[in-house]
Amino acid sequence: MANSNSLPLYERVEHRNTLHKIMEFIILFLLLSLLVYRLLSFNNHGLSWSIAFLCELWFTFSWVITMSNKWILVDHKPYPDRLLQRVPKDELPAVDLFVTTADPELEPPIITINTVLSLLAVDYPTNKLACYVSDDGCSPITFYSLVEASKFARIWIPFCKKYNVQVRAPFRYFTNNSMLSGNNNNSSMEFKHEWKIVKDEYEQLSSKIEDAVCKSINPSDIIECDFSVFSNVQRNDHPTIIKVVWENKEANLNRPVPHLVYISREKRAKHPHHAKAGAMNVLTRFSGLMTNAPYMLNVDCDMFVNSPNIILHAMCMLLGSKNENENAFVQCPQVFCDSLKDDPFGNQMIVWWKYVGQGVSGIQGPFYSGTGCVHRRKVIYGLSPNYVKVGETNAISMMNGKSADEELRDVFGKEFTKSAVDALNGKAACPDMLTETIEAAYQVAGVGYEYGTHWGKKVGWMYGSTVEDILTGLSIHNKGWRSIVYAPDPPAFLGFAPTGGPASMTQQKRWATGLFEILLSKNCPIFGTLFANLQFRQCLGYFCILTWGLRSVLELHYAALPAYSIITNSNFLPKGQEPAYYILVALFLIDTMYTSSEYLRTGQSIRAWWNNQRMGRIISMSAWLFGFLSVILKLLGISETVFEVTRKDQSTSSDEGTEDTEAGKFTFDQSPVFIPPTAMLFLQLTALATALLGLQPPARDGVESGSLETMCSVLLVVCLLPFLKGLFGSGKYGIPLSTIFKSAGLALLFYTLCRYWDGSL
Repeated sequence: MANSNSLPLYERVEHRNTLHKIMEFIILFLLLSLLVYRLLSFNNHGLSWSIAFLCELWFTFSWVITMSNKWILVDHKPYPDRLLQRVPKDELPAVDLFVTTADPELEPPIITINTVLSLLAVDYPTNKLACYVSDDGCSPITFYSLVEASKFARIWIPFCKKYNVQVRAPFRYFTNNSMLSGNNNNSSMEFKHEWKIVKDEYEQLSSKIEDAVCKSINPSDIIECDFSVFSNVQRNDHPTIIKVVWENKEANLNRPVPHLVYISREKRAKHPHHAKAGAMNVLTRFSGLMTNAPYMLNVDCDMFVNSPNIILHAMCMLLGSKNENENAFVQCPQVFCDSLKDDPFGNQMIVWWKYVGQGVSGIQGPFYSGTGCVHRRKVIYGLSPNYVKVGETNAISMMNGKSADEELRDVFGKEFTKSAVDALNGKAACPDMLTETIEAAYQVAGVGYEYGTHWGKKVGWMYGSTVEDILTGLSIHNKGWRSIVYAPDPPAFLGFAPTGGPASMTQQKRWATGLFEILLSKNCPIFGTLFANLQFRQCLGYFCILTWGLRSVLELHYAALPAYSIITNSNFLPKGQEPAYYILVALFLIDTMYTSSEYLRTGQSIRAWWNNQRMGRIISMSAWLFGFLSVILKLLGISETVFEVTRKDQSTSSDEGTEDTEAGKFTFDQSPVFIPPTAMLFLQLTALATALLGLQPPARDGVESGSLETMCSVLLVVCLLPFLKGLFGSGKYGIPLSTIFKSAGLALLFYTLCRYWDGSL
């Protein structure tokens, strides 16, 4: 029998699907055949043929990237029992927990405190944990909610650990009675009595927070805390506010609640604050002075812990890697609780995480997605794998032999140098009391601290994109680090998916904007492959997402081609008598089989597959297109990109599991992002009406629009069915009149140009 110390702490599991690979190669062959057909037929066709060729060339390139990403799916299985045999529980490494929130209206405090409570209650030694909450909204309500939550935590955490409760976000636990406890004690009288007490306490906590949010009470009137620091402050213009909400004094293992600290970093109107990336860097420095744990777990305020052993499992994969110089971070997929049936807004990304997330895990590792991730602090400080040694780190070696003290001050800033050196050298020295470092903490959270340092450039979370997570993960992979995707069942974390059109579009636009910013910057992954340690296939993996904005332009052109062909009575697709006709039919059928099988294999329905296909077209010609335009305007110096916070809403499911019947309906607002899809709908309807009424001009050289163009146009109308319904809807379910008029004007302009172009030929 093998010695337990020699057994691996985690296992890499590979999944291969021969049938899927065969279908992928058939699709690639059909795409290449279509391109050859286009090239051989160039002389017989006009502009639409050339545009179609360029679009299909891009689709083929994208498909090659997709095949590379999905070549081998990799998952990981941790063995926590082996870790506990090797490392006593009280000697496990410390972990700092980061929670970020930015707007108390878009991100309600009740959601934030549930996330915090779930983190505080994880199955990990409490003296090894410290939770830091960054409030970029500088809200006294958020601080008040944390103070009240810390009181509730003193009964919630012991209750969870005594009865092995699996779901440790109280709102989720108390609204799902089938998950009362993780063991068989839930039938005892003692359990039922304690359950009732804890439930009543949580309802009181929720009521207090709701009253505070509704401004029916003033927090300073009911708790003994200094709220004067919140008086006369503006969200984007205020000094640093630090409050130690709860301190586990002397880091006592038996005290039930870990450290809990509130911070709202300094902001000034004339100083850039770098949105979430800036907040994460302040949390990193701030926690480095206070607890300086070698590992950091960060979550968004709406992403609560769903598996209480997640930190222990992550430690298996970080401590079990080769000399700890292989895996930089462990990323858990974003999974959403009580999600709407059949994913009507196409934002649950279940298939994406299964096939792309686990696919790139077989290369250099998954992308950092900004939440549900456990990092090595050393890696965030800019360390490369080559400089990590067993048991120690040579912090000076990363400075290329320059004067260590001066160089470290230039990199990290004067007040933070000692903490950074301790972390890089593997020392977890921290003060006996958190309050001992408060003065220095105010300095590192100041608005001017980063000037003249490398924060946001070479160390910490990277600046320069609205998707700081992808950019930070890319910089880590460029150094040669690997990452791990961990997708346990049940999921490690659960969050809230955006609902409705505006929230979904806001999120997708921010992603597309930030990703395209990276593609057109010095951080482009091509440079990482040529001049750093980014693997070529990992570079292709990043291209899969960085090109969302560019893809929108090509998809928009391709979507307009059916209408153009019908209006001008020309063709851009093969006719029924041509052999290439069957290439397109086969391509459509096999791709449909391929994509739908992915959804069925992940336990989703055909309706979910269709909703995601439909939303893929809508998002591409709206949110992604505006993301592309935002970056172009930034490059031209006309405007700057803006980090937009996505609204977080709790589940619409009731206790009985029923859904709000209106929750899945598409909603609209005055945003211009809805203009392109509405205009495309008008354009396709106009084209179909032109053909139906016989208003097409005579065909040139006997080449007229055919059945495939009509089918494509009809398919686009079906994809845009939510917008067709929106034309006749009212309130938030109806498209605003201003959007309708602008869209109709664009469609009319396109129609006029088509007829003019056709008449001038």
